[in-house]
Amino acid sequence: MSQLVILGLSVTSAWGNGHATTYRALLRGLEQLGHEVLFLERDAPWYAENRDCRAIPGCRIELYTSLAELHRRFADDIKKADAVIVGSYVPDGAEVLRWVLDVARGSRLFYDIDTPITLASLAHETPTYIAAESIPELDAYLSFSGGKVLDLIEREHGAKLALPLYCSVDAALYRPTGAHPTHALSYLGTYSDDRQPTLEALLLAPARALPDENFVVGGAGYPVLDWPPNVTRIEHVNPGEHSAFYGKARFTLNVTRADMKRLGHSPSVRLFEAAACGTPIITDEWPGLSSFFEPDREILIANDTEQVLRYLRDLPAATRRAIASRARARVLREHTGDQRARQLASYLEGLAQRERTRTSRLPEPAASSALRSPEP
Repeated sequence: MSQLVILGLSVTSAWGNGHATTYRALLRGLEQLGHEVLFLERDAPWYAENRDCRAIPGCRIELYTSLAELHRRFADDIKKADAVIVGSYVPDGAEVLRWVLDVARGSRLFYDIDTPITLASLAHETPTYIAAESIPELDAYLSFSGGKVLDLIEREHGAKLALPLYCSVDAALYRPTGAHPTHALSYLGTYSDDRQPTLEALLLAPARALPDENFVVGGAGYPVLDWPPNVTRIEHVNPGEHSAFYGKARFTLNVTRADMKRLGHSPSVRLFEAAACGTPIITDEWPGLSSFFEPDREILIANDTEQVLRYLRDLPAATRRAIASRARARVLREHTGDQRARQLASYLEGLAQRERTRTSRLPEPAASSALRSPEP
């Protein structure tokens, strides 16, 4: 059993925040393994007004209002922890990580749930939630993106060790509802400029072409748009309602951010959640997709409106259900919070073993080959 401290964006509110469900699944998995976890979260007004989770079994959740309060109240926890993990998008994240690097005595890690955005900011030398000079001091850089980006983080940014830690799903919460679908196609995601053209081509244009079918889009931050009359808009879908949301449609759509496409191997948590709910997924194409789902057998790829229309009009119900069933089985095998927690625990044990070896002045094992798990 280890004592872990995680400083993350937010675990108490999923409002416009995809980090929350990833952290919740991971924390529940760590609890099952017997780890003691303290989760520290900045008490931001946006999340305070929209909290949908105040407690997670086996995890102590604490809020702080400033860096000074963080230092005053939690320095001892940071010092005593076996490992401290700072997540991406933490407010004042660069300062928080600098403090952790100075204070923590156990393993010090960064968990990047926004790797493509982080690397783009570092490349352009724009301010972000991690300072470039802190990366070589980390014991490990955990990345939401895998594949070639791991070598890039080590080679170009000086990380001692870059390891994949993809998002995951809580299989106890995300599961088929058995409801009869009332919509042809759904989409769940906050607004972003770079995703909107794809959403237009793969959902709004099909909706206009099929006026007798119903469509639904859930997510915050959308500007005033000319929505087709057969598209239902939901401003926010609480995580507790995600299964019902996915269950109401014959298919659900995944749209990938431009930076994620560019790097590849960057699966959205929505992919795993929808698959766990037994809803067949139509997705745009991106490098590394086949490492997570087998095209045509576990997921459907669409690059234009006509491809979506063919799936909606022509795909037999039995084929649709078989695709969904295979995708759900794949996620339950490889991408649950329990599996991700075991992966993280394995990394932490490897880091602890390396430290014991180093202090014993014995030859140190090769970093990446010793700890990196194979890509899924």
